[in-house]
Amino acid sequence: MELATHPVNFRRDFWAWRLLATGASFVLFGLGGLLLRVLILPLLGCLPGTALEQRRRARAAISRAFWLHVQFMYRTRVLDFVIDGADRLGRPGQLVVANHPSLIDVVFLISQIRDANCVVKQGLFDNPCTRGPVRTAQYIGNDGSMEMLERAADVLREGQCLIVFPEGTRTVPGRPPQFHRGAAAIALRGARTVTPVFIDIDPPTLTKGTPWYRIPHCRFRARLRVGTDIDPALFNADAPMPIASRRLNDHLHQLFLRELATP
Repeated sequence: MELATHPVNFRRDFWAWRLLATGASFVLFGLGGLLLRVLILPLLGCLPGTALEQRRRARAAISRAFWLHVQFMYRTRVLDFVIDGADRLGRPGQLVVANHPSLIDVVFLISQIRDANCVVKQGLFDNPCTRGPVRTAQYIGNDGSMEMLERAADVLREGQCLIVFPEGTRTVPGRPPQFHRGAAAIALRGARTVTPVFIDIDPPTLTKGTPWYRIPHCRFRARLRVGTDIDPALFNADAPMPIASRRLNDHLHQLFLRELATP
C-alpha cells in the first residue's frame, strides 16, 4: 500500500501546522487508548464467543485504531507512508522481526496485521492509556526473563503471528542497530517462519531521546519493506540452541545492516 507523496521545500513545508498536528497525534493516541480501555474493548467483550474469538476481536479493534491513527498523520501531512509486501504479514506461526528507528514503529506494523501478538515494553502494562489494550490483546511484556521467551515461543506454536523488535529499544541515532539474541531464541523455539521488515524513517524523527516537538524540517517518509522469509530450522539442524541462536541473530543483524544501507 502506498499513500501518495507530495513535493516538499525546505522551511516551507507547513512547519507550524505539522507541529500542531504532531501534538494532536499524541493527544489522540492517548485518548484513543483510553477509549479502547473504557468503552470499545469492554463492549466487544460483551459479545458472545470463545476466549479466542474475543481476543481476535480486541486485536482487530487495536489494529483498526492504529490504521486510523496512521491515516490521521498522513491526512494532516505529518508523514507519508509506504509499505511493500503487506500481504505477506499476519501468517500463522510467523515471527515478524523489525528494526526500531522511531517511537511509532509498532503502530505501523500492527496497523497492517489484523490479529498480531507483540512483545512490548513492560511499562505499557502500567500506563493508564495503554494498559487496557495491551492486557486485553494479551501482548507479551518484555521483562527479559526466560519465561517471556517461552511464552513468546508458545504463542508461535499456537499459530499466532508475533511482532518482535530485536533491539529491545529504539535505535540510537547515528548508530547501526544492535540486535539482542532474544528474537532469535524465540524463533528457534517456536516460529514456522521468520519475516524481516526493514523500516526506514527519513528524515529521522521520534528517535530515542528526542522530544515529540522536535520535528524535522519537512514531513517524514515512513517506508516499510517486507523481506524474504527465513526458515529458522536451517540454523538449528546441527547445533545446540545457544550456537544456533547466535548464528540466526548474526544472520539477521548482517541482513538488516545490508538492507538499511541500501537507498
